Amino acid sequence: MIKKIMICDDDEGILDITGLLLESYGYQVLLEPNSSLLLPRISTEKPDLLLIDIWMPLLMGDEIVRMLKNNKDTARLPIIMFSASRESERIASEVGADDYIEKPFNIEDLNNKIIALG
Repeated sequence: MIKKIMICDDDEGILDITGLLLESYGYQVLLEPNSSLLLPRISTEKPDLLLIDIWMPLLMGDEIVRMLKNNKDTARLPIIMFSASRESERIASEVGADDYIEKPFNIEDLNNKIIALG
């Protein structure tokens, strides 16, 4: 079965290139640049994993992860957070993300994290 990965980042360049690279690994990729649309899309699309930026306009990634982890329907959704900020790894840990990767990241490192989360 092909793993469905949803990526949310307001930087459409990062969104597009990460999506293309993950598709080359055989994943089905769903892209969402607007964080305020993410929660309804997760309900509809039911991804197997979420890759989300921390620093975004409208809804911040940490707010979204808190909501997802506190909802019984999405609490088990594996989430990898990413950012270029120095304090982002701590934030990801505090909100309950399953993993974190620093921008810019190596796509093989990201793929290894995805595989490790099952």
